[in-house]
Amino acid sequence: MALDFLYKAHYFFINLSVIFLLGFFFVFLSFSSPKQSSLLSFPPLSTNPDGCRSVESLSDAKTKCFYIETHHPCDTSGYIDYLNLFYCGFGFSPLLGHIVLVLWLLILLYLLGNTASQYFCPSLEGLSRVLKLSPTIAGVTLLSLGNGAPDVFSTIVSFDGAAAVGLSSVLGGAFFVSTVVVGVISICCSSHCRVVAIDRVGFIRDLCFFLFTLFFLLLILSVGKVHILLSMIFVSIYILYVIVVSTSHCYRKEHAELGSPLLESIEVEQPAVQSQESKQIVKFSPLLDWVLFLLELPLYLPRRLTIPVVTEENWSKPFAVASMILSPNLLAILWNSRKGEMDSQESITIFLFAALIGIALGIIAIERTESSQPPKFILPWLAAGFLMSVVWTYLIAGELVSILVSIGHILGIRPSVLGVTVLAWGNSLGDLIANVAMAVNGGENGAQIAIAGCYAGPIFNILIGLGMSLLFSSWASLPKPFQIPKDPSQFVIIGFLIGGLLWALVFLSRKQMKLNRSLGGGLIAIYSCFLCLRLLESLEVVYFGASEHV
Repeated sequence: MALDFLYKAHYFFINLSVIFLLGFFFVFLSFSSPKQSSLLSFPPLSTNPDGCRSVESLSDAKTKCFYIETHHPCDTSGYIDYLNLFYCGFGFSPLLGHIVLVLWLLILLYLLGNTASQYFCPSLEGLSRVLKLSPTIAGVTLLSLGNGAPDVFSTIVSFDGAAAVGLSSVLGGAFFVSTVVVGVISICCSSHCRVVAIDRVGFIRDLCFFLFTLFFLLLILSVGKVHILLSMIFVSIYILYVIVVSTSHCYRKEHAELGSPLLESIEVEQPAVQSQESKQIVKFSPLLDWVLFLLELPLYLPRRLTIPVVTEENWSKPFAVASMILSPNLLAILWNSRKGEMDSQESITIFLFAALIGIALGIIAIERTESSQPPKFILPWLAAGFLMSVVWTYLIAGELVSILVSIGHILGIRPSVLGVTVLAWGNSLGDLIANVAMAVNGGENGAQIAIAGCYAGPIFNILIGLGMSLLFSSWASLPKPFQIPKDPSQFVIIGFLIGGLLWALVFLSRKQMKLNRSLGGGLIAIYSCFLCLRLLESLEVVYFGASEHV
């Protein structure tokens, strides 16, 4: 009953926050005043190298509002103009503006994780099953992508104007998982009076790849620019990792009956377990259930109506037909909005073309599907679900990065600091809960699997998430190399991260690969020292050198 109450309270808070924010958005859209461009004047952009930092030196709310509306460096490239909303919509009450932005930030973090777990991961699991991938290949490719989807998409999106956020978030997430999560797992295993020994070969292999990846990244950051060839080599390191993992797995399977610490043997059935748990929740009352259902609709319906879902437990023919009709239209809306030509002849043509495709797909879905069960040939459905879940994850990640940059401007905090803390924590919270639960309740191999995930997952996020970001950015910069934002604090993150990995390697090697509280305490202490250092930097007590402007 306690779990039931927490579950309902969680959804009640999230969805009530949505209703609260929607109400404020509509109110301020209705009462916002027209721009008074003739009353105020500011120096041209070229004389304001500090970007949005000058806004805090202005006195009244109207002046700040006009400054935000007329200065391009204050554009955070999101679908919602958060700075305009804060300074123009909530100029009369900054406290209320802060509350609204924090609530929306929490909702975006929830939506990012929920979209990955409820739509993205089931599509990947289905594709793995249909394509008949071995557990080894599926684990280090599709499952890693499913587990790391929030980090990967946040990183890729952030490089479209806020690369420092992406760099900080992916490194901060890797640091958090490899220190705090591993530390908590070690302490929990010791608290349960269990002696857990980690497989030496698999652990050293994963750590060596992790360290090699970090040293390669240090080389890229030291140069300060990356060519497309170098970014391709960086991404290909993960292909090498997959080959080594697959080869070692096959070799050990043939020559010994040893437990494997690979990520590929992890969590293959986790989505099913989660769905069963959610189904077992006991209802309080029909009235409360209806209230929660109505509050959940603003978050649930847009994704459910545009992402095809073909799992047995969630199959619905009406939703399937609707997703086939509406998904092309959503793609058309996003495409035209990004181009900024919503009312041009070209955009109208795209809308009509998308509508025709949607109608055609809807008719096919009506004719080829049944109400009682999903279609037998589900590969096209899984591919469509994968595509649309990627679109939604990309969309949400973009807004998440945009609001973090905006909060950085408002509070005078560099976006990279928010990336390494708020965004990294939000994306890694699921790893903390899932891996600790796996270690405590997963039987003999539970801790082994959890520890492996704490290292293999960040390897994927750095090489694929950060690597693909560098690849796309260097491709867009051709024939010139892509210039990486200068931020000496990135070297501090990598230095602490390498220190945590070496601490775990040396400690476990001397303790016969056994987890204990000393290992966990040391790792958490390393992360705590890093946080204290970043706090002192934010308070301008210490300096790491020149970095990007807010």
